[in-house]
Amino acid sequence: MSAPLLSVRGLDKKFGGLAAVQKVDMDLRPGVLTALVGPNGAGKTTLFNLITGNIEADSGEVLLDGASIRGRSPHHIARMGVARSFQDLRLFGRMTVRENVLAAIEHTAWLWQPGGRSARRAREAAVDQALERTGLTAQAGARAMDLAYAERKFLSVARILATGSRIWLLDEPASGLDVNSRARFVSLVRQAAAEGVTICLIEHNLDIVTELADRIAFLDRGAKLAEGEPQEILRDPELIGIYFGERRT
Repeated sequence: MSAPLLSVRGLDKKFGGLAAVQKVDMDLRPGVLTALVGPNGAGKTTLFNLITGNIEADSGEVLLDGASIRGRSPHHIARMGVARSFQDLRLFGRMTVRENVLAAIEHTAWLWQPGGRSARRAREAAVDQALERTGLTAQAGARAMDLAYAERKFLSVARILATGSRIWLLDEPASGLDVNSRARFVSLVRQAAAEGVTICLIEHNLDIVTELADRIAFLDRGAKLAEGEPQEILRDPELIGIYFGERRT
C-alpha cells in the first residue's frame, strides 16, 4: 500500500456547543478514491473545509506529504495541489467556460502572468485538455450562466483538472446528474484515479459510491464510525440504519 499523500489526525471542530467534527483520523492515498458517507449533518463538508483552510480547526493536524498545512490559507493550500469543488459550484456566471477554467490556473491578475508566452501556451493547452476531457469543448465560448446544470457540474471539474492538482476533494459532484451525465462523470473520475490522482468524494448516491469508491469513511455527528472497503461498510446493518435515519441513542 502506498504512503498517504494527505493525512488527517485528530481533527476537531466545534461551533458553540455543537461538535461538527470530532477527532477524525483519515488517510488519502495516490490513486485511491475514498468516499465520505453519512447522513446529512454528519460533518462531511465541514471536514473538507478544515482540510482546505476555509475553517480553522480547534485541534488536530492536516498533513500533506507529511508536513502540516493547518493554518495555511485556502489559496496557498490550493497552490500546493489540493483542489476542491463546492456544492454551490462557485462559477463566474458572466465569464465564458474557457475563462472560468483559465481563471483557476492564473493565480495573479490577468494583465500580468509569469513565464511569458511559453507559459501562456502551456496554460491554454491545459484548458483545452480539461475542456476536452469534460466534454465542454463546444461550449468553450458560452457563458457559465447559460450552461445546462450538468454542464456547469462538469465545468467545476474542468477547473480542477486544469490545475493539475494531486488531490481532488469533490463535494457532491454527481448530485442531480441524469443517467448519461452520471456515466460520463464516473468514467472521468475513474480515469483520474488511474492516473494517480488522490480523490475524496462526498456523495449521497450509494450506487455511485459503489461504482467508484475503493474505500469508504462513514461519518455521523462529526465522528468517523468506520472505514473500510465498500462491501464491508455498506453491508453493516448498524451503519446503514444510521444512514437512513435510524439514529443512535
